[in-house]
Amino acid sequence: MERLAPMRLYTLSKRHFVLVFVVFMICFALTVFIGIAGPRIINDQEHSGDQLLVKNYTVKTGPFNLLSPPLTTYNQQLWLTCLMQVEHSNVVAFQQQFDINVELKGVMQDASVMHIRNNVHQKSRTLHCGACDEIIVVHLGYLNYTQYQITVDFKGLENITYDFKVKFVWKMYNPTFSQVEIWFRFVFVVLTFMVTCMFAHSLRKFSMRDWGIEQRWMSILLPLLLLYNDPFFPLSFLVNSWFPGMLDAFFQALFLCSLLLFWLCVYHGIRVQGERKFLTFYLPKLVIVGLLWLSAVTLGIWQTVNELQDPTYQYKVDIANFQGMKIFFAVVVALYILYLIFLIVRACSELKNMPYSDLRLKFLTALTFVVLIISMVILYLRFGNKALQDSFVAELSTHYQNSAEFLSFYGLLNFYLYTLAFVYSPSKNALYDSQLKDNPAFSMLNDSDDEVIYGSDYEEMPLQNGRAIKATAKYQDESDSD
Repeated sequence: MERLAPMRLYTLSKRHFVLVFVVFMICFALTVFIGIAGPRIINDQEHSGDQLLVKNYTVKTGPFNLLSPPLTTYNQQLWLTCLMQVEHSNVVAFQQQFDINVELKGVMQDASVMHIRNNVHQKSRTLHCGACDEIIVVHLGYLNYTQYQITVDFKGLENITYDFKVKFVWKMYNPTFSQVEIWFRFVFVVLTFMVTCMFAHSLRKFSMRDWGIEQRWMSILLPLLLLYNDPFFPLSFLVNSWFPGMLDAFFQALFLCSLLLFWLCVYHGIRVQGERKFLTFYLPKLVIVGLLWLSAVTLGIWQTVNELQDPTYQYKVDIANFQGMKIFFAVVVALYILYLIFLIVRACSELKNMPYSDLRLKFLTALTFVVLIISMVILYLRFGNKALQDSFVAELSTHYQNSAEFLSFYGLLNFYLYTLAFVYSPSKNALYDSQLKDNPAFSMLNDSDDEVIYGSDYEEMPLQNGRAIKATAKYQDESDSD
């Protein structure tokens, strides 16, 4: 049978469990309130197409000459979107294929204009009208110039009989929010580093082979959470390069997929005592989660590489087999959810009469369920019912309305891991197995967690804990006297 290092989870009463959840919710709510009081994430600047139109041309063809607002590295990224509005309210919904021609130039600090390499681009787009969709014309993942000059013209809209208006919108990060983001990421990096060190320190007197599966996974997830908070994030404001942004996206995908793998391994591993073979235990889970990670990273790299050559590129409409990739991703997600539900149901059925394992299962399920519900609410508020048409990357970045939506998601994951680290770490009174092997009061620490019986009700736990602590003190006094 497997011998496990003790967890603080085993010494908590029902009152303590409630207190853990209350503290978790208070910390999360604090980040939300700070975010609500924070600045807007996105600044935008609207321009009517009539004012930008070259003389003797119509809005159905252009060209339109646009000059971006002055930019700094704190603006992080730049989008130019186009919204076409039909002037008659009784227009029947229609679709129209057309081409967008874009010429891009960069303005230096000395006001000189630079022709960007391959600065003329042509893309085919589809106009969906009734209530017309917003179309992303240009997306720049990082800013090399203090301003950009963009000339836009259309081909293929001349035959539309309806009159419509064209509106262009510049979107970029609010510099004030960028400063808030730097500070909060720094705070989370420091907190995560402290929690990681404290967790490692609490396990120092226990052999790694005696760690429970949750403790082993926490020793992996906490360093990954440190990367998720991205200690290299300030590099984005010091160097004009795509690399810091790509590094941040890579760290986020790595942590989130590791968290998905953690849930699969723990729900399976709680009921599988002893050796867990790689081929039968880990490999199926690695395949499922690895496909999700590979899909996310591939799309991110694909978008970044192509945007470096063509800022008008959007993989959602420029990759012929993108719908196939979406279906593949949806199938893998569905497979993951079904597998996770199967493991949870089977664990609940097999462990309901095993107090230690049942307690571990109930706590993780309850806390994770709360986190998932909050995440669904955040995602709904973040994306809403409408999404920008052409780019998933742009959807993620431009649909934030305030700092609360950003801080809530980061705070939720950080406080979730902090709570798990607290509960899974050994308590101060926990002693190493070899020190207690002859002490009957602590035989429960030497056996499998499934062999330990709290009693018929968990309310007896505080009494048993008190007796165990007294037995420990007496045992240590006798040892000292000898």
